[in-house]
Amino acid sequence: MAIAEVAARAAHSPHTVVPSSAARKKRTLGIVGWLLRVLLAVVFMFPILFMFVSSLKPDQQIFGDLSSIAAFLPVGNISMDNYGAVFDRVPAARFLINSIGISVITVTAGIIVNSLAAFALSRMNMRGKTIILTLIIATLIVPFETLALPLVWWVNQLPSFEMDGFSLAFTRGWIDTYQVQIVPFIANAFSIYLFHQYFESIPKELDEAARMDGAGWFRIYRQVVMPLSGPAIATVAILTFLPAWNSYLWPLMVVQTEELRPVMVGVQYFFQLNVSWGEVMAYASLITLPVVALFIAFQRSFVNSIASSGVKG
Repeated sequence: MAIAEVAARAAHSPHTVVPSSAARKKRTLGIVGWLLRVLLAVVFMFPILFMFVSSLKPDQQIFGDLSSIAAFLPVGNISMDNYGAVFDRVPAARFLINSIGISVITVTAGIIVNSLAAFALSRMNMRGKTIILTLIIATLIVPFETLALPLVWWVNQLPSFEMDGFSLAFTRGWIDTYQVQIVPFIANAFSIYLFHQYFESIPKELDEAARMDGAGWFRIYRQVVMPLSGPAIATVAILTFLPAWNSYLWPLMVVQTEELRPVMVGVQYFFQLNVSWGEVMAYASLITLPVVALFIAFQRSFVNSIASSGVKG
């Protein structure tokens, strides 16, 4: 009886907090949303998991496990033989070095060029900057495939310099070079737009205070705006790195020398003569790891930048 009396008094006590229906509904929706996110993550994870697991198996076992959950589990005849075969079949190390160098230079130069353009359009007072930004954004509707052939002609007309002993030799055309895989993709309309939107969220009173201290525009850009734009820089780095790393059509058109080719062009090597799917999966795993590592390293800044741009835009 004592326990029942205590429970009854607690139920009628004014200090007892009874969850409202709105709070219970909100908590239920939160749990459902969390479960949906987990489910989506699992669904999107399956192809990547299958790729990594299959890279450890021989071809016979890959096809034998397709009808069961074993296709997603590292069971059976597991080894690293496929990875060794990748480097024996194609110059994978050279392809990886080329893609890393091309991607890093494109990202670094792209951040500098696109942020400078966005800074001028966002912070400096000049006529027609809204029209200029509109024209820049309008270029996004033009697919690259329509520009590829004219771009090949243009880069083939550009001057190039090569070392001939101790002197410079002048040649014409960038075909079959590293710069033809980098320079055309440094300036990017979407990167300019992202930087512009993020710069708009930074108070312009900071510019006025810096100018009162004698700072010029470039110093404001370098010491005031860019240090506050970490999320935007991370986002542009990811969005610039992905197409540079995944580039296939353009290198296939302008690069003939094997020593200059990036990793994506190397995929076609595995479909010549006998196709080994274990080697294909191993090569795909090798070229996927840098992208996954980059996104994991910058995911927080990426989400923060998209949220900031969305609120301001």
